[in-house]
Amino acid sequence: MTTETRSRQVVLDGRSLTLTDLEAMSRSQVAVRLAPEVGERVRASRAVVDDLVARGEVVYGLNTGFGRMVSQRIDRSDIQQLQRNLVRSHSAGVGEPLPEAVVRVMIGLRVNALARGYSGVRLVVLERLLDWLAAGLTPEVPSRGSVGSSGDLAPLSHIALGLMGEGWCRYQGRRLPAADGLGAAGLEPVCLEAKEGLALINGTQMMTAVGGLALARAGRLLRIADILGGMSLEALMGTDTAFSPDIHQVRPHPGQSQSAQTLRLLLADSALVASHKDCTRVQDAYSLRCMPQVHGAARDGHAFAVGILEREINSATDNPLVFPESGQVLSGGNFHGAPVALALDCAKVALAYLGTISERRSERLLNPDTSGLPPFLTRQGGLHSGLMLVQYAAAALANENKVLGHPASLDSIPTSAGQEDHNSMGPTAAFALERLVDNLEQILACEWICAAQALEFHRPLTFGPGTEAALSCLRERIPALEHDRVLAEDLTTARDLIRSGEPLDRVEARVGRLP
Repeated sequence: MTTETRSRQVVLDGRSLTLTDLEAMSRSQVAVRLAPEVGERVRASRAVVDDLVARGEVVYGLNTGFGRMVSQRIDRSDIQQLQRNLVRSHSAGVGEPLPEAVVRVMIGLRVNALARGYSGVRLVVLERLLDWLAAGLTPEVPSRGSVGSSGDLAPLSHIALGLMGEGWCRYQGRRLPAADGLGAAGLEPVCLEAKEGLALINGTQMMTAVGGLALARAGRLLRIADILGGMSLEALMGTDTAFSPDIHQVRPHPGQSQSAQTLRLLLADSALVASHKDCTRVQDAYSLRCMPQVHGAARDGHAFAVGILEREINSATDNPLVFPESGQVLSGGNFHGAPVALALDCAKVALAYLGTISERRSERLLNPDTSGLPPFLTRQGGLHSGLMLVQYAAAALANENKVLGHPASLDSIPTSAGQEDHNSMGPTAAFALERLVDNLEQILACEWICAAQALEFHRPLTFGPGTEAALSCLRERIPALEHDRVLAEDLTTARDLIRSGEPLDRVEARVGRLP
């Protein structure tokens, strides 16, 4: 799979999707299509299913019941009804609907899994799903109800339900019955054949869509955290000695080295850092001195999770799997979300690290005992409270992230009368990660506002090229604090800038691409 940015399209081949492609698929203006070689693979696996049905062999998912009722044989005349009943009965999601962008990604991911050619579906099923994306038609998918084993059964069933022309959808800003949405978009419902209902709903596509999009956002935050940490270090009159390559090459964790290299780039030629080279302070506090070690550990945890997710989104995850080369149809457990759940839980802990150390730097910036600057960074303390409450916000969110960081994958509640007796709870991990990343964006925004205000007290000295760029980016939207004002708008503006990636773009335009 490649993302062709000039033609704004994502091509699915079942093997090379990336998290960058997930973000592209979430945008309605990006076209999604199948690679030419997919058709042959899909037709070959379907031929195996058609042959087994024609011969009347008993195969799970083709002509049997499901879960605890696997021993129930289904007559050939009832196979289509079996698939319809499966999708309808499993469309049992609850809660607020998922955002349309997430559902688009789920559809793209499910097509990519089917494109592997081990699911035994007809090619028309993949084509009709992509027609939904092309038409801007989105099934309504309730967000809760999946335990993350046997796949994200309920959420994926709501997508399959829409494909059948049932349930609800969103089209051109309106909520419509799926049948009406199909008609308005000029599409026809699909009558599911043997194996197809099961193939559509067995998979990890909701947890990987939600979790993958959150991980993609977090990848930018890792570098932004280094940028803001560099600003804080300068404002607190810290030293860049701790970022020396000699220190990090003797403990060669990849993320640690990347973070140290980033900080060196940001702070190169800083007049502020140079101004106190010969001061009596021997070492900085851990939140400054240990940025490469802590930020780097977060980078490595994030990289682990990304590797698992990118492997997962290019896997065949339904059950049973059809192997055209041997003609076998094998039952297994590739739908189990354990790898994804564990990876997302790891990412939660890694990213929570960034929030806790960022909040500590914000506190040091506001505390005159550690900053050497006016209390709460206001020149008229007492009459004015300055940025006092900004650290409260960061502390509250850091605390919430500690709760969200609890591993969902440690829990398991059996389902299906004990047949499905161990479940991953991966969706819970994914939603918690999404919320944690939201909070982290705001925690970093708090540090950005504090560091920028603190740097103002060191003018007319100049700062590192990277930190100067980050300061300019903020000051174009938020003026320095001269008198008390409502800070909620500043905090929201800074968070939205971080979410957009603009400070990272501005810094990289100045110093080059950051590791």
